[in-house]
Amino acid sequence: MRFMIRGIDTVQVDAFRRGAGDANGQVALREVAMGGANPCRHCLRLIAEGEGKLVLAYRPFGRLQPYAEVGPIFLHEKACERYEGDQLPAWFAHLQPAIIRGYGHDDRIRYETGQVVPGSALAAACEEILRRTEVAYVHIRSKFNCFLCRVDSIKEG
Repeated sequence: MRFMIRGIDTVQVDAFRRGAGDANGQVALREVAMGGANPCRHCLRLIAEGEGKLVLAYRPFGRLQPYAEVGPIFLHEKACERYEGDQLPAWFAHLQPAIIRGYGHDDRIRYETGQVVPGSALAAACEEILRRTEVAYVHIRSKFNCFLCRVDSIKEG
């Protein structure tokens, strides 16, 4: 099975950079990255220490509903290219641990898919979850439950 990993949509990220309200209606905080654990949810690269970053509340769902969780994320303050690829970024292997779960076409969590796994096991776990017919996509989250990215299966043939 092949899958596609995408960072947050560029149009939405650009709006946050221009001051659009986040999931709580607030303007993103502008800070300087400290340490090495500042993943940008747009390019899926780590924001280097000393670089500008945005901190904001994000809801990775298109509509409000009971399963539309909100949590903090980071973005590069300056423009970066959206990640779109069929491989997880290499640094994901160092997530200790990561949280993953599948969602149905109705955007509801499929509870039986939830797992806490080491970063090195993410690709295999995503593949296993995406094989289920009731699962439309997977979210990968940090151990703090912060959204990292969405993973969709690529239909073969």
